[in-house]
Amino acid sequence: MAKSAKYLLVGSTEAYCGKSATILGVAHQLKEKGLDIAYGKPLGTCLKDDCPNGMEEDVRFIPEVLNLPQKRVCSPLLSLDAEAIQKRLRGEDSTNYRQSLKQYLQEPSGDLMVLEGPGTLSEGSLFDLSLLEVAQEIDASVLLVARFHSVLIVESLLSAKERLGKHLLGVVINDIPAEQLAMAESTVRPFLERQDIPVLGMLPRSQLLRSVSVRELAHQLQAEVLCRSDRLDLMVESLTIGAMNVNAALGYFRKRNNMAVVTGGDRADIQMAALETSTQCLILTGHIPPQPFIISRAEELEIPVLSVDLDTLTTVEIIDQAFGQVRLHEPIKVQCIQQLMAQHFDIDRLMNQLGLEPAVSAHS
Repeated sequence: MAKSAKYLLVGSTEAYCGKSATILGVAHQLKEKGLDIAYGKPLGTCLKDDCPNGMEEDVRFIPEVLNLPQKRVCSPLLSLDAEAIQKRLRGEDSTNYRQSLKQYLQEPSGDLMVLEGPGTLSEGSLFDLSLLEVAQEIDASVLLVARFHSVLIVESLLSAKERLGKHLLGVVINDIPAEQLAMAESTVRPFLERQDIPVLGMLPRSQLLRSVSVRELAHQLQAEVLCRSDRLDLMVESLTIGAMNVNAALGYFRKRNNMAVVTGGDRADIQMAALETSTQCLILTGHIPPQPFIISRAEELEIPVLSVDLDTLTTVEIIDQAFGQVRLHEPIKVQCIQQLMAQHFDIDRLMNQLGLEPAVSAHS
């Protein structure tokens, strides 16, 4: 009989911490060590209306990148959408999800089943599928991902430790600004280790991982692409609003890299200044068509121009949100996360804690 797999449940202290990225990085390294990995996400999350299969993108994307066979993938037991929540609140859904969890997982064979947990410590509680409840039900070890906002990250990790108790295997601290890395290494890490919270990874902030493709921006803004629709894979790292006079704008643009510039369709001077600097796309608001010479210059420089039927403020809000909820679905980001995790995550310590042996030696 095949030995049953152990469970590694990857959770986070808040949404958009880098859970999927961590899973990709960890699972990739484990596979390189010859281990047989399965993946599942018991609680699908989709609270926006625009994703019928939306957030389940993860459930398609992660196995695809890791090249997992279908029998090694469990799709969500339940999708956390507005309708499911209403049903539960009205008492129309009285399913015992902790019970269903056991059947859902049906003792997968292999070495390790990596499960993507809820976005926060309390998410899923309504369905008895919070991080702790899932961990208790299947006796899983929890790897917790936290985004570094300040040294006070230790408070949320101490409180998580209190809640998760023996299930907490360790933490990954993500998105640490370069200027705070040394301090985090010399004070935060040793402090947490003394509190019996193993720090398995400390990942520096990466502009690339925080970036968004022009395609994703066009999709979120429902923009019309006026030129260079063949260049929508360009990655945007920052957002700049061209509302000032052209000399001020030029000085400002020169300091930025790989930006999206939002400006009115009638501001040809600003548009031209943007095209001559490190711009990945021009986003023109107010649905005013640009001058033909702008389009021909953009064509030459291979910079996409998008037109949106929105005012500047709304446009900027939508783009800001896109940056905050960056998806990993760009191949270059996958490479980036695998490199970061290879450099900054202690895979041997993780395997040791899970009692896993490499199936292949490092030199085979």
